[in-house]
Amino acid sequence: MAISPTELTTSLTDVALALECVIVILALCVAVPRVAGRTALWCGIFGLMMLSSVLGALAHGLPLSPASRNLLWMPLYLTLGVMMALVAVAAWFDWSGPAALRWSPFSVMAGVVFYGLTEVFRGDFIVFVLYEGAVMVGALVLYLLMAVRGHRRGAGWVTLGIALNLGAAAAQASPVAVTLIVPFDNNGVFHLLQLVATAVLGWGVGRGMQADAMRAER
Repeated sequence: MAISPTELTTSLTDVALALECVIVILALCVAVPRVAGRTALWCGIFGLMMLSSVLGALAHGLPLSPASRNLLWMPLYLTLGVMMALVAVAAWFDWSGPAALRWSPFSVMAGVVFYGLTEVFRGDFIVFVLYEGAVMVGALVLYLLMAVRGHRRGAGWVTLGIALNLGAAAAQASPVAVTLIVPFDNNGVFHLLQLVATAVLGWGVGRGMQADAMRAER
């Protein structure tokens, strides 16, 4: 079974995104002072993004049967559902403090439930898309408020990173296609934008953790 050039570039950009997530995790765990709860949350988020990218690379880059590809989509979307749950907790943590961690189990359960609903509706991911959109927009509003009020250092960068992710999702839902030496379809363009968004998001999270560590030392 032949693989199209755009499927190959989609797979390769997924690999690049997975490697970028590893770099961000290492930076947050090594180069940036660790902050109780916050470091674990964000490393979990980037770790799940890495896992979903690896699964996506396999789904797009291997000559699989439709049934085998569908088997890969199931853990991929489940991973994204849990990741979105942790994004919600991380945003509330930054807004209200460590007490937000008590909601982690319930938030993760909600992510699993929303994924389960997509299976109930036989692969119709509109329920999941609505859930993901609601979480991202909610996080965007919280970080925008934090940035405007000067509530947390790096919040502006995190806001920009989330906005870029939403833009990437819009590109994925569109018929956009570009050729940058090699061809990219809407999924490839989505990953290219996500590479930028992930770098910006990681930078903003790191700045916030550095500020937290400095306050803790005083």
